[in-house]
Amino acid sequence: MGIDQFRHITIQQLEALVLLIEEGSFSRAASRMMLSQPSLSKHIKNLEIFVDAKVINRSVKGIVLTKEGQTIYEYARNMLKLRDEARQKIELAKDTIAGHIFVGASTIPASYILPSAITGLVKKHPTIQVHITMSDSTDVIQLVINDQVELGFIGKRTHDRKLRCENLWKDRLVLIVPKDHPWEKRGPIDFATLSREPFVGRENGSATRSIMEDYFKPFNQKGFSDFNIVSEMGSSEAVKEAVISGLGISIISIHAVRRELQQGVLVQIPLEGPDILRDFCLVYRKQFVPPSHHKAFIEYVRSFAVDTSF
Repeated sequence: MGIDQFRHITIQQLEALVLLIEEGSFSRAASRMMLSQPSLSKHIKNLEIFVDAKVINRSVKGIVLTKEGQTIYEYARNMLKLRDEARQKIELAKDTIAGHIFVGASTIPASYILPSAITGLVKKHPTIQVHITMSDSTDVIQLVINDQVELGFIGKRTHDRKLRCENLWKDRLVLIVPKDHPWEKRGPIDFATLSREPFVGRENGSATRSIMEDYFKPFNQKGFSDFNIVSEMGSSEAVKEAVISGLGISIISIHAVRRELQQGVLVQIPLEGPDILRDFCLVYRKQFVPPSHHKAFIEYVRSFAVDTSF
């Protein structure tokens, strides 16, 4: 084996090996590197050429490192860690905190919380630019896992082993009806009464939908699915407009309807039982090493105050 061949090994080839072992799948590793699966396979093949030995074997248990592969893998992890540390030190050495941040967020954080948070952030750090992709919580989790965004804001906790998840802000879901609805002067509404009324709900994948299903399950064997659902909407804005127009009632985040409640076009009706509460969470990949502008952003949103009262 000519040792000079090692000089041709690239960081991308080493990263391909590390991610392949972490993910256990060529397709998932390729997705994380934003490569096609054939491109990732080519990186592994070239690595084996330069090492002059097979580095992986495929078995019924999945992808397994060879003896030579184990050696390369251990050094590769250390080299990638050193690369990330070097980037971090360079960022810290800069006089200004600047850069782009790519965020995925479910509809409530994206529409009603992050705009105010980012406004405060850019007053302190005007050279930071935040790019937001809005989707439901399930899709945001996948965006983070697939390395399509660096940070995610979701309306339900995730236990995916690839991610870190921390509670960030509080939310309260409230029952809303249009003005002049017969319930406007009534006291707390029980489940049986609620389930008979035409209801506008969120789509599957929405954290709001998931929270409601969990909350109402003890009241009835079918839980939320026992409601008289007349329509399902893909955003809180659509739900809100549907209720205002008289299509039905709904249960929605207080953040989405505070202005309409203040204006009197919607009315909040109390529910029998405890408040429907949840946390908005910040998620990011476990191996993500945040540069200085990401750290500034994360610190700011952690301290950003969110009001759930009305």
